[in-house]
Amino acid sequence: MLSRQLIFVLIALSVAIPLVIKIGLPNQVTTEVRNVYESIEQLDSGSVMMISFDHEASSLPEVKPMAQAILRHCFQKKLKVITLALMAEGTAIGEQLLRETANEYQANYGEDYVFLGYRPQAQSAILGMGEEIKRVFPQDYNNTSLDRIPMMKDIKNYNEVKLIISVADGDLPVTWVDYAVSRYHPKFACATTAVMATSFYPFLSSGQMVGLLGGLKGAAEYEILLEKPGMGQKGMDAQSVSHLVIVLIIVWGNVVYFLRRKTSTVDSPRSTAKPL
Repeated sequence: MLSRQLIFVLIALSVAIPLVIKIGLPNQVTTEVRNVYESIEQLDSGSVMMISFDHEASSLPEVKPMAQAILRHCFQKKLKVITLALMAEGTAIGEQLLRETANEYQANYGEDYVFLGYRPQAQSAILGMGEEIKRVFPQDYNNTSLDRIPMMKDIKNYNEVKLIISVADGDLPVTWVDYAVSRYHPKFACATTAVMATSFYPFLSSGQMVGLLGGLKGAAEYEILLEKPGMGQKGMDAQSVSHLVIVLIIVWGNVVYFLRRKTSTVDSPRSTAKPL
């Protein structure tokens, strides 16, 4: 039998190796992910996108690869990207990811992208931006007036935004649907953790969402479409390999168990006692 320590080592290696060495296991792109990609791909250069970081730090391993893939696509297409956070923990995380990704594409703050920062009371913030973004965010994250940011001069509300994406780990996409989509009718999609993804499929069916990314798999699929591998594909490879190793360990354990049981049955001495 495999010792407990050996099993731990095998699982650790099955997770670590795919994160270091590119394996590239096949992954089929789903319709809901392709719809998000196509919605961005069809936009003209200079079109305005809005991305909201609606998540906490605990979900970072899942939401960061999705957010990074979407941001890379936006900067690759030379879109104007407005970002904000409707959860406090998403503020610093979103700002750092936005800055790092923008640097990859030499995007300039204030001209190609802007980070508005955090606002509590998501319902009020979403409704307010439908009327006027500057009313909700008079200043950006760096306390610079939006009137002094060149990119924001001709952007008033959702009418100028071609697509909104909520990167979330909870039910805030429902709030966007209820208070933005239902009233102001912008195109909307979400990128959410795998455990929450099934909650939003009814909104896809109703047309209130144009697409959906679900967890690491969604990130991996988007990276395939983008032809730029990242942590999504590596994470899915690690997950798949570790699951395969676990299955093989279970099969091996059962085989050894039945072989030992059969051997012990054959080798056990027969009773010589006579019946009474």
